[in-house]
Amino acid sequence: MYLKLIILFVLGFVFTNLFGQEIDPDYKIMIEKKYEFPTISPDSASNILYSDDVIFLDTREPEEYNVSHLPNAILFGYDDPNWKAVDTLNKDITVIVYCSIGVRSQNIAEELNEKGFKNIKNLYGGIFLWADQSREMLDDQDNETSKVHGYNRFWGRWVKKAETVYE
Repeated sequence: MYLKLIILFVLGFVFTNLFGQEIDPDYKIMIEKKYEFPTISPDSASNILYSDDVIFLDTREPEEYNVSHLPNAILFGYDDPNWKAVDTLNKDITVIVYCSIGVRSQNIAEELNEKGFKNIKNLYGGIFLWADQSREMLDDQDNETSKVHGYNRFWGRWVKKAETVYE
């Protein structure tokens, strides 16, 4: 009986670690230091992904967006932002920004705020966490993909489960 309990405990521990959605503690600390705007969890964001009342802006560069992006996301960019994409939007619309982990999207959120947008949220964990949770992503041909652009090897190390590419 005692042996069965030990085996059940060990199996429970193994399966919890294999299938749990735990975030690396160092990653969590790093991304939480970067956020000044309210964040939205991947769970909450996926619930409104197809809503007409929300716009998702991918603040990464085209080569990153082409590897994978959230469905319905607009390529906004970072080095040369596509301000035309938001010029005609109601400033009260919910805008969800994301990048790899949240640094670039945080900066774009600040600029959107300066332009009068009132309801801006930064996707918690960026596309890296989204991809690691096996959420829906599309490539540049609108095909589903599990690949994510790692930005560079330093930042790409935070991708734990998804396939990371650098081209």
